[in-house]
Amino acid sequence: MTTKLVTAGSLKKGNTIVFDGKACVIKDIQTGKSGKHGHAKSRIEAVSILDDQKIIKVMPGGDKVEVPIIEKKTAQVLSIKGDMANVMDMESFETFDLKIPEELRDKVKDDVQVIYWIILNQKIIMQLK
Repeated sequence: MTTKLVTAGSLKKGNTIVFDGKACVIKDIQTGKSGKHGHAKSRIEAVSILDDQKIIKVMPGGDKVEVPIIEKKTAQVLSIKGDMANVMDMESFETFDLKIPEELRDKVKDDVQVIYWIILNQKIIMQLK
């Protein structure tokens, strides 16, 4: 299970959400008042974690939306080739390649520990440990 369902009205700025199959971070959320016979609407503005694409959706506050379950793990960098780092998970000792984000390119070096997230079955380096 990589996601769980929550109501759109319970979301807050900074939460993660799944829009169009992409994991996104909510940058802004506005909730309008309900009308005489209607439901409160939520306008959610989110940015994709992987490609920084902006997505805006308007939906009833009672609608269910998917929220990704994020696993946070630690790995040690074994080697670097271009913008890819070969890392070893500190618990399972599994080795695999991860793309180094633009903002961490000058900081990720051999033998450094990084924190990576597993979101929707994708692994992403988020920060140095």
